Amino acid sequence: MLRILITAATAFLGVLVTLVAAVTGTIATLIPTSSAPSAAAPADIPADYLALYHQAAPLCPGLDWAILAAIGKIETDHGRLDAPGVHSGENFAGAGGPMQFLQPTFDSVTARHPLPPGGATPPSRYHPHDAIHAAAHYLCDSGADDGDLRAAIFAYNHADWYVNKVLAQAENYRAAATTSATSAGWALPVQGRCTSGFGPRPGGFHRGLDLAAPTGTPIVAAAGGTVLNAGPASGYGLWVRIQHTDGTITTYGHNHTNHVTPGQPVHTGQLIAEVGNRGESTGPHLHFQIDTGNGALDPVGFYAQRGLRLCP
Repeated sequence: MLRILITAATAFLGVLVTLVAAVTGTIATLIPTSSAPSAAAPADIPADYLALYHQAAPLCPGLDWAILAAIGKIETDHGRLDAPGVHSGENFAGAGGPMQFLQPTFDSVTARHPLPPGGATPPSRYHPHDAIHAAAHYLCDSGADDGDLRAAIFAYNHADWYVNKVLAQAENYRAAATTSATSAGWALPVQGRCTSGFGPRPGGFHRGLDLAAPTGTPIVAAAGGTVLNAGPASGYGLWVRIQHTDGTITTYGHNHTNHVTPGQPVHTGQLIAEVGNRGESTGPHLHFQIDTGNGALDPVGFYAQRGLRLCP
């Protein structure tokens, strides 16, 4: 967040941009020429950061998770940048943490908006949970809640090239998040690792597929439809069940948190829940099940028929 430095030296913006690029190593180009989707983009975001972007965005009506993710990417590569001021200390402009807050700005935001549990005590700009939630509040206060994303992003960093870069990166992430959907309208429900497949296993027949992922990882609707159930369920702890337009029913179990309610219409790729470890579970994962009138189907085979791979 370089707005103070850039504002103080507007006449030398070109020089400052070059300096920022040299120091952070994150600015390959000032204004991207294309926002074409990249199939690798979802994997580019660490699962814990992806979960936080999805959790924080609803704090501000009109703010999309992809905007937060784009800022996190450009500022510090989602906390992976090896440079001063990312995990401790400050960069040359006095910014610190994964979202590059100036300390006075971070203090002002957290004083106005108490952060939800899950971060540091007291809140820290170096803690991803606190930094991302504070960024959502800051963008909201700066115009995102009124639908003026350009103004909000400009307030975050006073440079038109920065605004353009964030918007392009956000579009890239949004597009990449939906590239898994085929013409049949199906998408991967979670970014996870297959751990227990469909079929016989000790203790009985497994009617679904388990995909391991960190607690809080976003779970999305595999296809459009209507929510049948969303709440406590025996064995699953917390589940969501969706009936799709062709009559197929998908089940998402062991959830940490649900984001939908019974009767709610959903579209392909919509956030519906977060990965958890509730119910009869030995670790954070999604139990994903597909049922038709003929019973449960192997999700891997079902997706393969649609040109998708559930288990890379």
